[in-house]
Amino acid sequence: MRERREECSGRVDLVFDPVSGGEVGVCPVYIGTCGYSYSEWVDCGFYPRGTRPGEMLAFYGRYFSVVELNYTWYQMARAESLGRLVEKAPPHMFFTAKLTRTMTHDPVDNWREQLQLYRQGIAPLGKRLLAVQVQFPPEFDRSIIHRNYLAALLDGLDGLPVAVEFRHSSWAVDPVFSELERRRVTLVGVDEPSLPGLFPALDVVTNPSFFYVRFHGRNKDGWYSGNMQKKFDYNYSDEELLVWRDSFILPMAARAERGIIVFNNHVGAQAPENGIRLADILAGQSGRTKG
Repeated sequence: MRERREECSGRVDLVFDPVSGGEVGVCPVYIGTCGYSYSEWVDCGFYPRGTRPGEMLAFYGRYFSVVELNYTWYQMARAESLGRLVEKAPPHMFFTAKLTRTMTHDPVDNWREQLQLYRQGIAPLGKRLLAVQVQFPPEFDRSIIHRNYLAALLDGLDGLPVAVEFRHSSWAVDPVFSELERRRVTLVGVDEPSLPGLFPALDVVTNPSFFYVRFHGRNKDGWYSGNMQKKFDYNYSDEELLVWRDSFILPMAARAERGIIVFNNHVGAQAPENGIRLADILAGQSGRTKG
């Protein structure tokens, strides 16, 4: 396997040597963060002093090729807002969008209507949409009720590139992987604290179209604190990122057409710092590369 950094910021093409005289395999990996509009990233020096919210995405695009849209989890996606976002985004920028919490964490009776509104809201993303990210809470275990709900929800998302993230370890079983594979739905790989009951880190690829990895940090003390500033306050070491490269990312990339990697440890602008560092590591570089 050979590695090279693409000219486009935040994208690394992982190049695999041909097998048995076949063609060279290439898996483009898009790297970014969960959200980008954080005022504290100005204070911490990622964004230049005086950067206004409307200017952040253009600067963010110097380093990254994808951003996971967080606001669509807190409120329903709106076509007008996302249309404006696409217009001002750098031409190389792609997006993933979280499914609204009214269909994951706080399901409402009219969730099917909510799902249609969501599909309409994200329509302006068009071909720039790499994935719809469906994140379930830790209490969403593999009960019959939850399994039936998940099946109905995935039916409603049919036709979209879907990635599902579980937090409860009961979902880490072969029947779940097989069903996701049958549906061509991506299982999200996660890095999070090693705590009882949480979903483990895996290199399972259930959808050959793309793999998806989210780095949440490993702050055990803050994970159940209820304080987001404590929960996602973590800075990955090079050694931890290297283990992920060798044990998870490279094996997954060898079985997928492309990859998406985002960092959620946003506190203190550690997410962009770690994202840039991982891009350098994947590209086989020893220093920090800026777009």
